[in-house]
Amino acid sequence: MDVAAILGNHAADAEDRTGRPTAQFNLLRWFSLVSLVIIGTVAFGVGTVSTRFLVSESLERDAMLSAQFIQTLAVGEMRHHNLEGMEMGDVLLPHHYGMLSPDAAGNREQARSEFLDHLSHVPDSLLATLYAPDRTVIWSTNPELVGLQVDSDDALDEAFESGGRVSARYSEVADGKVEQKFQRPPKMFFIENYIPLTNGNGRVTAMVEIYKEPVDLIDRVNRGYRMIWLATAIGGVLMYFGLYWIVRRASLLLAAQQAQLVANSTYVGLGEMSSAVAHSLRNPLASIRSSAELAMEMEGPQARKCIDDIVTQVDRMSAWVRDLLLCLRPLQGDSEQVEPMDAVRTTLANFDQQLSRSKIEVECSDAATPLVISHQLLLGQVLNSVIANAIEAMPEGGRMSITATPDTAGGWLHLNIRDTGKGMSRQQEMMAFKSFYTTKQGGLGIGLIMVKQIMERFGGKASLTSREHEGTCVCLSFRLADRPA
Repeated sequence: MDVAAILGNHAADAEDRTGRPTAQFNLLRWFSLVSLVIIGTVAFGVGTVSTRFLVSESLERDAMLSAQFIQTLAVGEMRHHNLEGMEMGDVLLPHHYGMLSPDAAGNREQARSEFLDHLSHVPDSLLATLYAPDRTVIWSTNPELVGLQVDSDDALDEAFESGGRVSARYSEVADGKVEQKFQRPPKMFFIENYIPLTNGNGRVTAMVEIYKEPVDLIDRVNRGYRMIWLATAIGGVLMYFGLYWIVRRASLLLAAQQAQLVANSTYVGLGEMSSAVAHSLRNPLASIRSSAELAMEMEGPQARKCIDDIVTQVDRMSAWVRDLLLCLRPLQGDSEQVEPMDAVRTTLANFDQQLSRSKIEVECSDAATPLVISHQLLLGQVLNSVIANAIEAMPEGGRMSITATPDTAGGWLHLNIRDTGKGMSRQQEMMAFKSFYTTKQGGLGIGLIMVKQIMERFGGKASLTSREHEGTCVCLSFRLADRPA
């Protein structure tokens, strides 16, 4: 027999207030799912941001090195051919300067030729183009582009206007880029670099455009991809299993503590029950023993009286055992729709003689009430216990009133059973729903705890208010069968 049923601690067979079994919250399962989603999302985000940063930084670095190489190459050619008074941009433009000596003119042409030859042999180059300030192609590794004027190229305009390096990345040849006529098609993505050549005043005199397919850079980026995603995956897996191990340990510890708590509650319940039963049985057993000893020595009416006393005390203990078994037995029955006032009137009919004998006046509302969620038989047990307590509280007679107040907005019906008995003190009122607590002589203190259990079994509530010498009111709150949405 499971005493934990008294305490409502059936963790494995927990039920909600409508009588349906409730699923236990599985901490480990939910953590494994939620943490997997969160860690996976964070790892994917970190990997994506890291790879994008790697690509952008690598391309930026490659573009900067290409620009420095071209500009240093231009300065070196000018110095090599003793043209330090001129700028490479002026040398590259197809103008003729009559004031130049034949040697200077020859050096100019040689510097221009060597510089353009260097441009045509830039590593990984797909196309090299040279623009005049009017956006006309004055030289290109693709001769078909020479003489072409580019009118609408935002990147080219930005490079001329800012005088700074401008880079762009492409995955495929753009339809609007008429100057993207490569000698060979790129295998993967390619980079477009605009490198300005300026004079001493900072004015852009020529613009070098280089399309590159950085094979070595692509290999490095791919290796970086693999390393980043591998590190991210390993880090995410280690973090997941590390946290999973910690939570699993915590879950096992909580389960062990919960089992210990249930066991402790069970031991407490056993102690309370044993104390209550031992205390209640002590006096009847003493009376039975005394009556039996007297019956052995007496004859006639006196012996009959002792035997009757023995039977009375045995019946009394039998009633206690029956009530105790009823309290310990798990509640059975599915929820159903019940008319509460019909159940009240049926219960009152069973107490007619006792109410008449105790001179108790009953006031019961005849108004129809909404259907509630309960169980016909178990509700009868609740009403029997509450009405019996009210009758016992008025040994000298009194008045019992039973009223039903619907609360359709909140979806409740409140059934109030009031008596004009002796009432309870504040401490007794607070202890009324505790197991094995009673103020009645010869009682076990399991009536109201059964009332509370049955009401909560079907989603209801039971409460009690009392004042000494004024009476007690027990409020049974039921869930309406047709609750508002």
